[in-house]
Amino acid sequence: MNTLDVGLAYGAATLVFLFSGIPIAFALGAVATLFMLLFMPAAALDTVAQSVYEELSSITLLTIPLFILKGAAIGKTRAGKDLYDALHTWMHRVPGGLGLAVTIACGLFAAMAGSSPATCSAIGSSGIPEMRMRGYSPGFAAGLVAAGGTLGILLPPSVVLILYAVASEQSLGRLFLAGLGPGLLLVVLFGAYAMVRWRFEYRAALARGQPSPILERHNYTMRDRLAAAPRVLPFLILLTGVMGALYGGIATPSETAGLGAILALVLIGIVYRTWRLKEIVPIFSGSLGESGMLLMIIGMSLLYSYVMSYLKISQGAAAWIVGLHLSKWLLLTAILLLVVVLGFFLPPVSIILMTAPIILPPLKAAGFDLVWFGVIMSVVMEMGLIHPPVGLNIFVINRIAPDIGLGPIIWGTLPFVILMAIGVVILSVVPGIAMWLPAAVYG
Repeated sequence: MNTLDVGLAYGAATLVFLFSGIPIAFALGAVATLFMLLFMPAAALDTVAQSVYEELSSITLLTIPLFILKGAAIGKTRAGKDLYDALHTWMHRVPGGLGLAVTIACGLFAAMAGSSPATCSAIGSSGIPEMRMRGYSPGFAAGLVAAGGTLGILLPPSVVLILYAVASEQSLGRLFLAGLGPGLLLVVLFGAYAMVRWRFEYRAALARGQPSPILERHNYTMRDRLAAAPRVLPFLILLTGVMGALYGGIATPSETAGLGAILALVLIGIVYRTWRLKEIVPIFSGSLGESGMLLMIIGMSLLYSYVMSYLKISQGAAAWIVGLHLSKWLLLTAILLLVVVLGFFLPPVSIILMTAPIILPPLKAAGFDLVWFGVIMSVVMEMGLIHPPVGLNIFVINRIAPDIGLGPIIWGTLPFVILMAIGVVILSVVPGIAMWLPAAVYG
């Protein structure tokens, strides 16, 4: 069989295994092992365990379980509710300030936890009931939290950016810095939409002439605001400590991950009195389970990519893409559409590790900065978290607020998918939004 036939068979086998319902890690590992048996020397099978181990022994990947531990420590407390309540107290006078507070709280919590589901769960459990009580439509409230949770894979410490750094051999520090500007851009877009949507719902309630909670005014005194301010202090300490250590040259990314985990455990012990063994054990057990699952997916995805490279599939596909002689921006558009389609079925981790060997060489040859593209790709993969059929955040929100229903949640997230697409266009027109900070720090 020639390379084209092997590549088509490899892709078909992957689809069959993925749609069979087998967990992603085992599906990718089974496809890789099957093609090793069919097309590679018999001795290659003896090195499967060694190959996976060597791929996972990257010092960069060490940061993943430590950042997961940091996120779990924050997520197991009422930190999300405290953050949301403090922001709401200060922003209640702003038109649509409740929705704006939810957006900012999602951004800050995502920057600490690095997890989209954890952000949705922590902020949504308090934010969605509060918004509905104040007259916000259920779909809008659910969509806002689901979209805010996606910031967890863009703002550092992002597991997705860590994996992209490994797959693309780019600087993790540059990628973390490059994610800050686009992350703030999405916060601004989401917050602006929240304020506009609030005005629309307010005017609709006013036109009906019937009493509605959204027409009521809620006031907090300065004393209430000052009392709420200390609730944000632990977040500022954690963010400042981690970011300062990383970008101040005090610690490497892996050391910063350890520092973040220790700081998070110390803070929840001091602030929330979470220091008893029965409270600490779930944090470590949950982190261990999530890390094990994620590292298994990473290991099998890397084995899958290794086999694809050995059989010349990725090189052949990359050469074919280059041979199409597409214009620079048409090439980027085609690749991003491919990422969108894959987002219907696969999580970001698998998309990065499966597609990197194919799409990165043509992009580099076309003159694109791979750090910039990593951020763009992350924004596009965020869309997959809030659109069906996978839409992880949709199901997290449905678990938090089961009475809303999947239909209203999906319709509530669609405007944010459009906003993310607008964000991609803005970042393409003004790449400096992502690249000015890495250039300023690293040169």
